[in-house]
Amino acid sequence: MTDDPLYHVDGDLEPASEATVSVDDRGFRYGDAAFETIRAYGGSIFRWDAHVERLERTCAALSLEYGLSADDLRTRIDETLAANDLADAYVRLSITRGVQPGKLTPRPEVDPTVVIYVKPLPRGGLEGEPVWDEPAVVRSVDTRRVPKEAIPAGAKTHNYLNGILARTELRSTADERETDGATSDDALPDEALMSDLEGNVAEGATSNLFFVRDGTLLTPSTDCDVLPGITRETVLELAAEADVPTREGRYDLVGVLEADEAFLTNRTWELRPVASLDGTEIGGGPVTDRLSRLYDERVEETCY
Repeated sequence: MTDDPLYHVDGDLEPASEATVSVDDRGFRYGDAAFETIRAYGGSIFRWDAHVERLERTCAALSLEYGLSADDLRTRIDETLAANDLADAYVRLSITRGVQPGKLTPRPEVDPTVVIYVKPLPRGGLEGEPVWDEPAVVRSVDTRRVPKEAIPAGAKTHNYLNGILARTELRSTADERETDGATSDDALPDEALMSDLEGNVAEGATSNLFFVRDGTLLTPSTDCDVLPGITRETVLELAAEADVPTREGRYDLVGVLEADEAFLTNRTWELRPVASLDGTEIGGGPVTDRLSRLYDERVEETCY
């Protein structure tokens, strides 16, 4: 991959240094856009159909009729990977409502802006290496997850202010701890864990949470204010196939702190053990290790 990678913008490959989106684009003005974070393994897109389904759900929630087929989107992704000579990569696909007059109410007629960019990630599967260096240090934050009654929890949109505020709170807390004489062990955590308005643990700023108690795999339910991550879905499928007991429900922070194991999931991290939560050591364990292995095997057999 060159120092000036190629982006796919509205059907054309353009150098990143020259790629532009209008300042009148609603994705810029209002965050009025959908996106998907995707992994390419060996040149194959892992769980493409699931990404398409979630993208369609998001666009339906936004009433965004973008008018492109899944085959068209996939072709653009494949062209972008090939143009950048990448087989193992992070892929981001964004679809905005495009340029419209500067009014909040969107027009039903849409000329969408479609942008795809990629960047290299290590090989996945059985021979792969995680993109993270160490298990995650996690801290709970006061920032609450936006309730789905306000913004649909299942919609993956450009408006990521909720997660940004959670991560900013981590930074502010770390700065305060440094001022109070904290040691290097109190460096900026890797993830912020948010709860809903009722105090139930929801998810990380960019991740879903799993934890294990007495051999049972627990995770906050999507009936709560939780984005249904595709890696999360894959882990639940693998657990069911391996006869690992699972339960989705509502859990408070104390319940997570008492866990025997915990890990986070997202498309980039895959499964990342939680080293500690709010200073309490948790770590991975046999269930985490087994599911991580099964996940690697699924990637291997699907993509390599």
